[in-house]
Amino acid sequence: MSNITLAPVQTDQPSHLMATYGRQPISFVRGQGSYLYTEDGTAYLDALTGIAVCGLGHAHPVIAQAIAEQAQTLVHTSNLFEIPWQTAAAQKLAEVSGMEEIFFSNSGAESNEGAIKIARKYGHQQGIQLPKIIVAEHSFHGRTLATLSATGNTKVQEGFAPLVEGFLRVPFGDIEAIQELALAHPDIVAILVEPIQGEGGVNTAPQGFSYLEEIRQICNQHQWLMMLDEVQTGNGRTGKFFAYQHTNIVPDVLTTAKGLGNGFPIGAVMTQGRAVGVLQAGNHGSTYGGTALGSRVVYTVLDILQKENIVENAGKIGQYIVDQLRSQLSGLNVTVRGFGMMIGIELPKACGALVNIAREQKQLIINVTAGNVVRLLPALNMTQEQADDLIQRLVPLIKDFLHN
Repeated sequence: MSNITLAPVQTDQPSHLMATYGRQPISFVRGQGSYLYTEDGTAYLDALTGIAVCGLGHAHPVIAQAIAEQAQTLVHTSNLFEIPWQTAAAQKLAEVSGMEEIFFSNSGAESNEGAIKIARKYGHQQGIQLPKIIVAEHSFHGRTLATLSATGNTKVQEGFAPLVEGFLRVPFGDIEAIQELALAHPDIVAILVEPIQGEGGVNTAPQGFSYLEEIRQICNQHQWLMMLDEVQTGNGRTGKFFAYQHTNIVPDVLTTAKGLGNGFPIGAVMTQGRAVGVLQAGNHGSTYGGTALGSRVVYTVLDILQKENIVENAGKIGQYIVDQLRSQLSGLNVTVRGFGMMIGIELPKACGALVNIAREQKQLIINVTAGNVVRLLPALNMTQEQADDLIQRLVPLIKDFLHN
């Protein structure tokens, strides 16, 4: 620790940060694997990992070394030039995703912006002047104006009208609603959905992943683009590199971010099939998209995921956590759902207070989404011993909360 410079703490100074976050009254100065540490050395079990970002845990030594080496070599040249690490990262991402073309962005929202632009350009190429995209209720696609408009949450949209037009909304998992829109709107060009709705409450469709297969059939029938938002479900989170790989289909457009950089801000929008070649030179760009530094991080993250069976571990340990939670919380009107290290525990009442209770009483970092769903997004390489630690801290808290 003697060689590590920690950020200065100035608690007596006024903050100049915009008040856009309801921050918890705690800060962490370092992390290691599945644990975060405060300045006094107190360890907290992190079952959130930066909201599904640090899939390989905090301060992974191989990633840290790659960042340090690249930062001392070359950080940025711009996309005016060939970037060898970007080419290598795209090759690696194509291998694990099954996609053909890749554009690197800086975030999940930017990746979804890219998908929306692809859909609109595709529609204009078909002679459709006002192309429409089907999206789902309770979805979350980002906070830029277009992705906010695609998001199915009126609360986060409030105050930002007029929203971007061109989105048609259906209940998540409702194939009949999609088919009805197809009859009423000949200007539909794409469907954009999350395989599992993260912010919406770790929601899976009633028919499971077969929902994606049904969407694929409809898109093929109407020559629409099938676009999947795997910003949260990608990069091993559900026990596959991408959640759609629990099926036999492949989307036309695939977006991701979060775990792609293990904390380094980078995302990607990918295409295959009828979406290939839609965007050409001058149609899209990013000053910082796919820098040498960011691309080397992506390459390193994917290389680790490929070589160390971490994706398989996420599926195995995630299922173990789900099974244990279902067993130990049985009879309490609690629903446990999820795939891999993306787990939701739906309680029969609002449970936002559990976030503070878990942190203060059990040194456990969790999240509550959709009002009454405890969301767990642990590191993909979490051990069974750490999983047992998580369960032993969390289950008594939930039981006490429901009994009070």
